[in-house]
Amino acid sequence: MEPRATSSSSEETVRTLEKQGYHLIGTHRHSAVKTCLWLRKSLRGEGNCYKGKFYGIHAHRCIQMTPSLFCNQRCSHCWRPLEAFTIDTDEASIHWDPPGELVEASIAEQRRLISGFKGFQGVLQETFKEAFNPKHAAISLIGEPTLYPALKELIQEYHARGMTTFVVTNGTNPQVIREIRPYQLYVSLNAPDEAIYASISHASYWSRIQDSLEELRRLKGQTRTVIRITCIASLNMTNPRGYAELVARARPDYIEVKAYMHLGYSRKRLERSAMPSHARVNAFAHELEEALTALGFPYAIVDESEISRVVLLSSGGSSC
Repeated sequence: MEPRATSSSSEETVRTLEKQGYHLIGTHRHSAVKTCLWLRKSLRGEGNCYKGKFYGIHAHRCIQMTPSLFCNQRCSHCWRPLEAFTIDTDEASIHWDPPGELVEASIAEQRRLISGFKGFQGVLQETFKEAFNPKHAAISLIGEPTLYPALKELIQEYHARGMTTFVVTNGTNPQVIREIRPYQLYVSLNAPDEAIYASISHASYWSRIQDSLEELRRLKGQTRTVIRITCIASLNMTNPRGYAELVARARPDYIEVKAYMHLGYSRKRLERSAMPSHARVNAFAHELEEALTALGFPYAIVDESEISRVVLLSSGGSSC
């Protein structure tokens, strides 16, 4: 059934998003672009995000965008205002903008936003010029991108412009995962079993996520694959063997074990104590590493970023 938007995606909510730095694009305003802290740091030569450290992405040349503000889950740890952008089947159909229009609009909006940094103290002029020619699109900003019905074509439009793409999905639409070929594909796996999944996501798509893990394995060699585990203290940092068994089904190139960050709207749902330290995340990554090895699927810890509280495991024994 075609996704439909709830009436909660009101003009008031849109204004709230705009105040938080989301810039809506396209005719029907179901898509958005937002600059991040690391883009500003990169423009000044002050560092790069962990995606740059792990995968070679330059933050100042990366567009953070989403083709769908909407999501079909309501995860406790999500810092986005997902309560305002849920999906049901009782409201008017969404009118989706074509992928070519969204790609052009995202590039134009990124350039407009970056133009405001030109006179900032410390901005490197050569880096500033590079930023006007974005080379990467992170399709992961807010909402669930696989709800956008032309995601495959959106990725192709970016690639046709010489750009690479990351897609981050919650894995609830395996049929979309089957057909898309981004440069790098993430599936979020935030529970070792169905009961914990339901308590965190407030959704009932566990069987679909299992199918998505199988699809990830089938994509081996066709696109770079990643499973991301967001660690939430006292909620899902348990049963590393359960995670290992799920990871073994997908056999991704990489696993990111990352701390939940107590930011944004998640502060209305979780206490600050739910944010684990980097040391705890690192310890859990080692537990996962040991569990995978015991199952006959050796992964090795190859990198980490303490400031972002994330640890990278690789099936190949080295980072990019």
